[in-house]
Amino acid sequence: MVSSGCVRQTLEAFVNKTLKYIFAVLVVILIGLGSFAGGFVTGHMLPFTGLPFPGDVTMVPPPTTSPEQQDATPSDVQALFAPFWEAWNLVHENYVDQPVDDLVLMRGAISGMMNALGDKHSSYMDPQDFKDANGSLEGAYEGIGAYVDSTTEYLTITSPMPGSPAERAGLKPGDQVVAIDGEDMTGINAEAARLRVLGPAGTVVHLSIFREGEADLLEFDVTREKITVESATGKMLDGDIAYIQVTTFGEKTTPELLAALAKLMEQKPKGIILDLRNNGGGYLQTAVEVTSQFVGEGVVLYEQYGDGARTTYDVMPGGMATDAAIPMVVLINEGSASASEIVAGALQDLGRAKLVGVTSYGKGSVQNWIPLSGDNGAVRITIAKWLTPNERTIHEIGLTPDVEVEMTEDDYKNKLDPQLDKAVEVLLEMIAK
Repeated sequence: MVSSGCVRQTLEAFVNKTLKYIFAVLVVILIGLGSFAGGFVTGHMLPFTGLPFPGDVTMVPPPTTSPEQQDATPSDVQALFAPFWEAWNLVHENYVDQPVDDLVLMRGAISGMMNALGDKHSSYMDPQDFKDANGSLEGAYEGIGAYVDSTTEYLTITSPMPGSPAERAGLKPGDQVVAIDGEDMTGINAEAARLRVLGPAGTVVHLSIFREGEADLLEFDVTREKITVESATGKMLDGDIAYIQVTTFGEKTTPELLAALAKLMEQKPKGIILDLRNNGGGYLQTAVEVTSQFVGEGVVLYEQYGDGARTTYDVMPGGMATDAAIPMVVLINEGSASASEIVAGALQDLGRAKLVGVTSYGKGSVQNWIPLSGDNGAVRITIAKWLTPNERTIHEIGLTPDVEVEMTEDDYKNKLDPQLDKAVEVLLEMIAK
């Protein structure tokens, strides 16, 4: 199970001075956040007078910063970071359970800084998180097989992977995990909940699910498996229609797509359906490569930075299915996110394809995953927002299909697919013209 997102890995470690800045800022923020949290709790424990209970508070002298710590801080920010060293010393000198774990404090400080940005897609990934996140994009990991959003109050299913234990169990986009193995997840960080859902293949995890429109919680037992993700597959449908499904945008997606297209194009299809439903995203570069297989020229997307600068990603030449005489439909749903929306938005704006389904997820920002030195995980930082070729923003809005078709509970239960049926219908009409 991984957090969906449009990512690019940067394999550069921070230099020492930058690390000092980051570490210092993080701990200051962490201490600040702790102060606010502590104030909240204390406020609820005070009697009406607003005074602390006798014995609750001990006055101590103001903390100090040692000369060594002062020298370790860049001179131009020594005054700013003095509270960091003061807090560090206070924890080491006064905290009741000694010794404290400096590594845990450091990683917690990084997490605090990322949280303080106020951007749900910028975060700290500890070493295991980073390994797990990369595993799904590399094509294999152990879990239930679902893309999730861990920035919400409860861990939320973005999309179950096709053929996965999550899909077979009946989990759907939008499902919120409110309890795991009987333990209430209220107040538990959604990222921590995600890690509890992961586990060795063959073990069972019990999920209590809140689903919109259901009066009671839904209960699921899901047996974890080794998830091997075949990210691009294809087959011919009746009417000489080539059907291609892309389930993620990972390391193997482009070669798998090329192999599928090679077989399909040999059969001279009259139309193409690209199924991006429940595709939670992946690498930005892979999204550009996939788009380029279907259009001969033009812009795939723009990256818009906070300072007004912009990077343009153009179509890469040499695509295998760029002939406009072969019409195209793209299937999207509420589980189509990030890189999926880049591809679908580009094909829609460039006039290459019509979109069929329901409004997509609405994840239109770009993250860099930047490894930290010493095998300490990585930071995931939002560096830009992306725009479609027509300069539409999709972040928290999503893509609107040209033809809207919903899936009902009965459709899922009876294994019906009215969205695919409609895509075929629309495509046949386009072929007839």
